[in-house]
Amino acid sequence: MTDWAAEAARLDAVDPLAKWRGEFLLDDGTAYLDGNSLGALPKATPARIEQVVRGEWGEGLIGSWNAAGWIDLPKTIGAKISPLVGAKTGEVIVADSVSINLFKLISAALAMRPGRKVVLSEPGNFPTDLYMIEGLEGQGLAERRLADRSEIESALGDDVALLLLTHVHYKSGEMFDMARLTKAAHDAGALVLWDLSHSVGAVPVNLAEAAADFAVGCGYKYLNGGPGAPAFAYVAERHLEALKQPLSGWMGHKAPFIFSDDYEPAPGTEQLLCGTPPIISMSALEVGVDLMAGIGIDALVAKSRQLSEFTRAAMAELVPELPCISPEDSQRRGSQLSFWHENAYELCQALIARKVIGDFRAPDVLRLGFAPAYVRFTDCWRAVSELRDILDSGEWQKAEYAERAAVT
Repeated sequence: MTDWAAEAARLDAVDPLAKWRGEFLLDDGTAYLDGNSLGALPKATPARIEQVVRGEWGEGLIGSWNAAGWIDLPKTIGAKISPLVGAKTGEVIVADSVSINLFKLISAALAMRPGRKVVLSEPGNFPTDLYMIEGLEGQGLAERRLADRSEIESALGDDVALLLLTHVHYKSGEMFDMARLTKAAHDAGALVLWDLSHSVGAVPVNLAEAAADFAVGCGYKYLNGGPGAPAFAYVAERHLEALKQPLSGWMGHKAPFIFSDDYEPAPGTEQLLCGTPPIISMSALEVGVDLMAGIGIDALVAKSRQLSEFTRAAMAELVPELPCISPEDSQRRGSQLSFWHENAYELCQALIARKVIGDFRAPDVLRLGFAPAYVRFTDCWRAVSELRDILDSGEWQKAEYAERAAVT
């Protein structure tokens, strides 16, 4: 039998990213394996927020819109995210939430495909993606169609305007072949919108190489921007002239400070802005993005795959009662592993009580996420060993673990 504790210690000792863990505020006694839900706090973030609040806002007051570069933050941070997703500068902008950006881009895509109303996705996609289609359907602007992932290509009929998929599935971690499905959609005359919320900062993404049309992604998972951090949106350069999004807020105006009664959209991705940018939360996001950019996506991906492979092998040997439902091939999955058990919720709560933080997805999935900037191999080993002990001891059967909270 493998000495997994020794192997974890060995891998941590030679980990080229080990130094980056020190950039995050993390308790060494906690194994944090939920960065795919909420990234850890960078140590530099509190000081940056204080600088924004006390200095730029408190002292600079309204002048900081220009003097501190507040007005340019959506573009500035978008440009820093661009290399992480294989985009050109000017194709990514930070704005609003994933849900709002989905609504904008679904609407824009429908307008670019007159005579077609179908938005194709898959059952079990992340709920907000499906809800946004449903909302447009309720207005008579779209028609939602769902097809199992094995049947997506055959469902791309001549009435499909847009294919909307999440690149890495939030529950199973399975990753779509972005280039293949984008080509299939284009061959059918449809556009494609990719949700990168569970991808950016942890898995390889090259939107330009895949010829993607649109994308969205969130800032609070692997980008470590904080709870509710602003999201980002991507529009391929070739579509910028035709882009027309429905939320014509003043910040998306060609010249917002002229205060015209009539809306004229800004050129480029700036049209995707709507209301006034949330400067404090954007500044926090910038700290996280700078950290990821400093490490580099190639190094992050390599570490992610090492972590997940180590954990998958250790779980298979020591905790076979929890079959892994994520793809076996690390190149076909995101930076997480998902395990099935009928008492996954109780097991997750028992792990949390032991300061091993994973998460649960209804009805029966235990997820372990691997944020490569700060997760250690010893954290992964601890999750496996604690889970084995919880199962052997029957600790998960305690009454307090059986009561499901509204938020888990």
